[in-house]
Amino acid sequence: MNKVTSQIPSIIAIDGPAASGKSTIGLRLAKTLGYLFFDTGVMYRAITWLALQRGIDIHDEAAVSALAEETQIDVAPASKPDGRACDVLVNGQDITWEVRSRSVDANVSIVAAYGGVRRALSQQQRRVGQRGNIVMVGRDIGTVVLPEADLKIYLDATAEERARRRYDEIIARGGKTDYDGILKRVIERDHIDSTRDMAPLKAAEDAVVLNSDQLNEDQVFERVLALVK
Repeated sequence: MNKVTSQIPSIIAIDGPAASGKSTIGLRLAKTLGYLFFDTGVMYRAITWLALQRGIDIHDEAAVSALAEETQIDVAPASKPDGRACDVLVNGQDITWEVRSRSVDANVSIVAAYGGVRRALSQQQRRVGQRGNIVMVGRDIGTVVLPEADLKIYLDATAEERARRRYDEIIARGGKTDYDGILKRVIERDHIDSTRDMAPLKAAEDAVVLNSDQLNEDQVFERVLALVK
């Protein structure tokens, strides 16, 4: 881990697999510090959603990469008290909850594995992150997007625990789903994310690895806050 002095880190990177709790903890940390919260995964979800909406073949890497290069995705503070962490806007359209749909869940790892997509979106992510006073969460922030981050945290949990959390989240919103299906998709996504050629999911060498299986949200947050301070 980079040496943290008495000064609060300006750039904080939180990486980890799907449903590891990094967005929840990252948002809470950003609010506590008065920092900007940026969940970079929403950019990949937005491109996936847009490709599906336009009828673009998800397996057409060139077409999806071109879409990522030409699309401007905006992330803004939450405008509605419906549980969202932020607003996700594509061409002025609010697609905050659309990017959490099952169809996006099933295809986002394919899109996120494309080199052209990652290059196009990483440039936007890096530009935002270098402004400082930010908590960025994703899968390759500490390793690729912002390797110079002042503090890097890798938040992990078993696939079973992460699937349970995702199931509870969907049910709490009034949605319908099944645990076994979610677990299968979590395992498949882990495989895709960790074996892709470009920017595979892994902890940075100087990251603090924190397993949250036996911890509740408050306990995880207190440990992360202690690392920051």
